[in-house]
Amino acid sequence: MSKITKITTIRCKERSNIIWVEISTDEGLIGLGEAFRGSEAIEAIIQNHLGPWLLNQDSRNIESLSRTMLTPYIGFHSASAEIRAASAVDIALWDLFGQRHGIPLYEALGGASRNRIATYNTCSGYSFNSNSSAYNSADTRRTVNSQDVMAGPYDDQVAFMQDSGKLAQSLLSEGFKAMKIWPFDVYCSKTQGQMISLEDLEEGLTPFKKIREAVGNKIEILCELHSLWNVPAAVRICQGLEKYNVLWVEDPINKMDDAKALNYLRNKVKTPICGSETLAGVSTFRAMLEQSTFDYVMVDLSWCGGLTEARKIAALAESYAMPIAPHDCTGPIVLWASLHLALHASTAVYQEVVRANLATWYKDFVTAVPVVNDGGIDAPKTAGVGAKLLPAVKERKDAVVRILEI
Repeated sequence: MSKITKITTIRCKERSNIIWVEISTDEGLIGLGEAFRGSEAIEAIIQNHLGPWLLNQDSRNIESLSRTMLTPYIGFHSASAEIRAASAVDIALWDLFGQRHGIPLYEALGGASRNRIATYNTCSGYSFNSNSSAYNSADTRRTVNSQDVMAGPYDDQVAFMQDSGKLAQSLLSEGFKAMKIWPFDVYCSKTQGQMISLEDLEEGLTPFKKIREAVGNKIEILCELHSLWNVPAAVRICQGLEKYNVLWVEDPINKMDDAKALNYLRNKVKTPICGSETLAGVSTFRAMLEQSTFDYVMVDLSWCGGLTEARKIAALAESYAMPIAPHDCTGPIVLWASLHLALHASTAVYQEVVRANLATWYKDFVTAVPVVNDGGIDAPKTAGVGAKLLPAVKERKDAVVRILEI
């Protein structure tokens, strides 16, 4: 038996969207998990509901523990706070599994399908998502005298609006062969996503035009729409993007669980559709794949139910011959766990990364981050998820640490 003896949650006000959970066992092992968005709610669920039940459980029984965490009947068919809490715990349990046997998680999952996975750079800034609410996550512009200013050399969200062609050249110089941008977000508030004017459409298409003019087809372009638009507006945007041969348009409509609306969109456009980091549970993805709604399947391990559920979603995607691409732009431990899934899953084509995060704040919280070289990440050799929380994190003045133990 590997009895769970202590559960610790850690969050910091500087990166207020991120929460870590450490699960300690009577073997002397500590597994690390992570979740994202609404950290206070996740903390409450772990400390007040999941935690008391988890104490004294056998941490080896990951499948059984996952089923129990994911099957209560209220709030468990979406990426709710309950599911995000369960996801963090599940990742920590897998970390324990790998440590116990001295193997990395992709090996624990059944072995690698590849020794290396390609990456694309999501062109966000240094604090995108990590300390903003769901209601202002797109409001990350920094201005001086009404002019956007960059906070550093990797402030790619400002860069893609200022000179996307130069940004593409920078990414190519570092070996990246794919990039993701979202220039349409700034126009959504004018109509609450109900329509986009031809003038705004043309402005939003300009970064794609500049990339193609600067580097031609040397780099893949991915477009993120952040579930902001209704169907007609998404149709107009996707049709406008067709001439730039984007690899996919991600989360184009404001109801990414609506298969009929997505299929209506797909029948109107030639641009491939990617979805969706916002969905949770294998049954939800099955319903979408049954109706051929996606060309690419994106899964977020901290929102879908953890690594246990994500590997089932990946297997489901494989049965439909659909590629998967795990989500990042959250936190370093979710990235590590996602990397292991991408190395293991047979149809994985990309692992998302954010070079701004990898170069800066990820390193302030964990002992190691994945290393991108020549546009990809090699399979790690470290046992477990790949990193531990730095001891200094719990000692920070802005840290909130809560402990449950036997």
